[in-house]
Amino acid sequence: MYEKILLVDDEKSILEIVKYNLEKEGYRVFTAEDGYGAMEQFRKEAPDLLILDVMMPGMDGYEVCRRIRETSNVPIIMVTARTEEIDTVLGLEMGADEYVTKPFSMRELMARVRTALRRYSALTRKSQDAEDQFTAGDFVLDAVKFSCTKNGVRIDLTQRETQIIKLLMSRRGQVFPRPEILEKVWGYESLGDERTVDVTIRRLREKIEDDPSQPKLILTKRGVGYYFTEDR
Repeated sequence: MYEKILLVDDEKSILEIVKYNLEKEGYRVFTAEDGYGAMEQFRKEAPDLLILDVMMPGMDGYEVCRRIRETSNVPIIMVTARTEEIDTVLGLEMGADEYVTKPFSMRELMARVRTALRRYSALTRKSQDAEDQFTAGDFVLDAVKFSCTKNGVRIDLTQRETQIIKLLMSRRGQVFPRPEILEKVWGYESLGDERTVDVTIRRLREKIEDDPSQPKLILTKRGVGYYFTEDR
């Protein structure tokens, strides 16, 4: 069964060329030209991945992303013609897994689609084994269910948040440099931006830390990267 992709953009020329290339790769592609259409198609088709433009009439991509994240951890690649850092940060904070900036190469987009789908499939496989669960005191990660529990309270996570915690908890106390996190979690190096790691870590701390400004679980090694505490 071929993966289903929902492609959302208000520029018909972009819809057509991206749809054509995705279908050449064997994906089933559904399209929408605005946020309301995107939500309707998402509910109807239950896609395996979204490629979501930011600037659209009516409901923009940020709001679509936020609404989808209320119920789903499906990978979301946001596409933006804007290059300001605040736009990138906002998209990631809404729950997007990553972003590409227009104009983008089709090869870059296809590579990101393949990587996102492969990693999502691996994380959602039905069989669960010991390496999908990690425990540190009252903190328990369930990588298959995209969630963790802290003091018995369940916290839902996105795909990238789950992958980051899993990576850090696999070798507690070891500092992972930002480029290594980017490569292992997002699956690329040269196309990546290290601030993507920082924004995702910040969002993650807001979910799991008692005081995100003074984290106790995910710690920073200044100038290097991040690590999961050994103390719990």
